[in-house]
Amino acid sequence: MDLKTIKDPAFVQACSRKELEGLAQEIRDFLISKLSVTGGHLGPNLGVVELTLALHSLYHTPKDKIIWDVGHQTYVHKILTGRADQFDRLRKYKGLCGFPKRDESEHDVWETGHSSTSLSAAMGMAVARDLKGSNDQIAAVIGDGALTGGMALEALNHIGHEQTNLTIILNDNEMSIAPNVGALHSVLGRLRTTGKYQKVKDDIEFLIKKIPAFGGRLASTAERVKDSLKYLLVSGMFFEEMGFTYLGPVDGHDFDDLMSNIKYGRDTKGPVIVHVLTKKGKGYAPAENDAKGTWHGLGPYKIESGEVVKKPGPPAYSAVFSSTLQRLARQDERIVALTAAMPGGTKLDQFGAEFPDRMFDVGIAEQHATTMAGGLATQGMKPVFAVYSTFLQRGYDQLVHDVCRQNLNVLFAIDRAGLVGADGETHQGVFDIAYLRHLPNMKILMPKDENELQHMIYTAVQYDDGPIAVRYPRGNGYGVEMDDNLKELEIGKWEVLRDGKDATILTFGTMIPAAMEASKALSEQNIHVRVVNARSAKPLDEDMLQELQEENQPILTLEEAALKGSFGSAVLEHYHDTGCHHIVIDRMGIPDRYIEHGSVPELYKEIGLTAEEVMNKIYALVPRKQQRA
Repeated sequence: MDLKTIKDPAFVQACSRKELEGLAQEIRDFLISKLSVTGGHLGPNLGVVELTLALHSLYHTPKDKIIWDVGHQTYVHKILTGRADQFDRLRKYKGLCGFPKRDESEHDVWETGHSSTSLSAAMGMAVARDLKGSNDQIAAVIGDGALTGGMALEALNHIGHEQTNLTIILNDNEMSIAPNVGALHSVLGRLRTTGKYQKVKDDIEFLIKKIPAFGGRLASTAERVKDSLKYLLVSGMFFEEMGFTYLGPVDGHDFDDLMSNIKYGRDTKGPVIVHVLTKKGKGYAPAENDAKGTWHGLGPYKIESGEVVKKPGPPAYSAVFSSTLQRLARQDERIVALTAAMPGGTKLDQFGAEFPDRMFDVGIAEQHATTMAGGLATQGMKPVFAVYSTFLQRGYDQLVHDVCRQNLNVLFAIDRAGLVGADGETHQGVFDIAYLRHLPNMKILMPKDENELQHMIYTAVQYDDGPIAVRYPRGNGYGVEMDDNLKELEIGKWEVLRDGKDATILTFGTMIPAAMEASKALSEQNIHVRVVNARSAKPLDEDMLQELQEENQPILTLEEAALKGSFGSAVLEHYHDTGCHHIVIDRMGIPDRYIEHGSVPELYKEIGLTAEEVMNKIYALVPRKQQRA
């Protein structure tokens, strides 16, 4: 069938098994073709084709609710809910979002760009359903990687205690992005090998009840026998001990197996876990055989060979960070690296290959990683937690209470700082300066290029007076020359990149090119603007700020971060606190809203972070100069 003609998922309820199998193949072919052009999360979605079809056969959305965790596995769901015709614009500016989005479809009931939130949301929806007396069904699809997140375990504990009617589909493909780690992953591994406990248990109960006269009594007194059977058949009945009915393991690519077990779970009273085994990348050999997570999410590729299309260019900031850390670790045995399920994305997999005893992937557990880093620091180690800006948000209390309050020597290497583009609003790293800056003892740095990044990492490793954050963007550097010898930078000191007497732009990181371009263009109009690399967002360079105050130059702060509470706010606070109220200051940054997906240049244009807009701000600050020009 033409997938672009699908408007509503209800049609799958009338499909035969043969028709469903044909539809599954069409969907796989469609995804492989479309994503070869746009890029996206191919592996996860190829793995859930049959599962998604089975769910939409048994649940009547939007009345029934299906929640996806993490939401990058919803491409098949989007096709079945009438969005196949938008896949040419997948993750593009103003195009189809790569995650569930409530204002995109009534079938998207919860937005999950970050993991481990589905069970809490499902519990809230189920409680609301029960309070309102409605009868809609609720299913939460959670990956085995997402299940390792602490929030998911908190929700499991509460749902099991309350005995709430809802079904949890555990999508177990043995990977989240990188291969999963941890004891819970090992529990699931044992469950995969045990066969179908629930069916055996039900068969035994049925046979006991068939015994004349004594059957019912024997059935009621046989619970202890069945409990013993439980432990015999299933090593460590983790979920049943928490109050869940456990079904599985189920073949996630067999419609009969899926349908019968999901229906049984849907119709069972109380909370149910259906343990579904899927193959990430199913149906496309390069993705199926991926052991590193390359095909989890990627750019365009060649369908025939599976070759990923990569443009040659300078090294990525993540790679510069990792190689610098490796270089330092050869000389400094204190260095220990941590990541929360992102060894590939942070490039710490390379560090781990050289120093396997000094690299820890803790799984999707940012809270644990932050406090573990603090514990390492108390024992004289130099922990380095490499984490995406938006993922560090989940370890905030640990930042406040465990690390900053105790003034522990932890280096936070904050990757994906700033706009990230296609992953959109759940991944734009624009809040970290605001949520770190007001924490006592914290220092915050950001480099102007990849060469300065290596010096910053060296500086941060040498710094032993408390927590320090080095933030750097997604993507490649500029191709600048890399110094052979690392040097220590003076924290809290800025550098003038271009001088000028009419106004000053205070900026850092990714905004420096726009500031330099604007300054050069303005100089041709006899407006001379100083550009300062304000590479230390905390502490500020108070000596330079005092000089600017004495010169009485107008100041423009420019940052790829939230305007509220970030660097520009810090400059305003400094002048207020020092009693300087006459200096003219304007600010540019990320406005007070969530920024959706699109290429970074497109997003810059949308929110006004371009050289042209910088020039317009300067014109407003020095209007008489503009008129003479």
